[in-house]
Amino acid sequence: MHATDTDLNTRDGPIARLEGIILSLLTQMSVSVPTDEERQATSKKFNAKKLVLELIDRKRSSNESSDPFQTSRLAAQLLKVVNLLHEALVDDIPTTKRDMYYKDVQLFKSQSVVDRLVDDLAATFELGRADLHVRASSKGLIAGVGLTIHLTQGDVIHVNTTEASLIPASEEISQFEVDSQLSWVLVVEKEAVFQTLCRLNIAAHPYMPGPGLLITGKGYPDVATRELVKTLSDNLPPSIPILCLVDGDAFGIDILSVYKRGSSSMSHEREKLVARRVKWLGLWASELAGLGVDKDALIPITKHDEGKKALSMLRRPDLPRKWRKELQYMLHSRRKAEIEILSTLKPSNIQRVSGNSDINDLAIGNAAQPPLLRYLISKITAMVQDGLQKYM
Repeated sequence: MHATDTDLNTRDGPIARLEGIILSLLTQMSVSVPTDEERQATSKKFNAKKLVLELIDRKRSSNESSDPFQTSRLAAQLLKVVNLLHEALVDDIPTTKRDMYYKDVQLFKSQSVVDRLVDDLAATFELGRADLHVRASSKGLIAGVGLTIHLTQGDVIHVNTTEASLIPASEEISQFEVDSQLSWVLVVEKEAVFQTLCRLNIAAHPYMPGPGLLITGKGYPDVATRELVKTLSDNLPPSIPILCLVDGDAFGIDILSVYKRGSSSMSHEREKLVARRVKWLGLWASELAGLGVDKDALIPITKHDEGKKALSMLRRPDLPRKWRKELQYMLHSRRKAEIEILSTLKPSNIQRVSGNSDINDLAIGNAAQPPLLRYLISKITAMVQDGLQKYM
């Protein structure tokens, strides 16, 4: 949902709210600076007042005010961001966080400063970033069979198996067309794995249970990728599974969680981004021993990095049981598994993945097929045929 021209110009519209912030900060700045008379009247060093602005801090558990702006740089950064947003709205020319950062690199110092201020302002106004005329910079890719994307400017993206397409922002999309033969959707954490699967033609492979779509957000997904997965989740028939393949570690599960349950940084836009139908295909730490993976072949978990992340996730009260079990298994074994470990598997071990030795025995047992492909044929086929009850 986007703001209309009328909304932008109302007393409570985005433009008016941004102007209110500017006025508040300028007013506070004007009274915090001493006059010449005040400087002459005291020999003591003058301490300027802190600038206070009540923005929602998305990292806090409640809608508390952010810390006061204690330096002129922080105030200047906020004013610059507000000014750029105001300019985008008034001129009706959308911008991106990246564009805003490059407008004054010396002031912002890092992209994260712009990211945080834009998202905190959107959360404070209870608006989406698109309502502030900020578009997401796309990085996600899609390939496969059975999807055509019509853009608002008239262009058409015919998704295919041989060449990945950049996922456009939702504001640029006017319509989707989905082929009735589409059988499955696989969201992959890593671009390298995505490219490998494209080369293996997995989306149109004869041993897969029908044509499919392959998506990657290249790690933690951008908004455009999440919006596409959300759209597919809301509109595809229940018989078409939407699956997620991530590393068997805490960060992989956290990326899965971003797709399926949302992120704290975008909590104010959760309902527009959460794809609840996403199911965890793998990689599961608990399945590796059964696949014949030697423990010594796995990567040790670092206490400072993966261990800290796993413990943080385990403290989430609403963590699904399967996720909790896998995190506990990782911490107990002190090992993690990246998707690439599947390249070491033997054909005879992969037959046990699905629990059904009759599924695509020819493809699964064929040593000419790469182990990663055999693994996915087995698990995706099982999920399409047997349902999704045991997958979270």
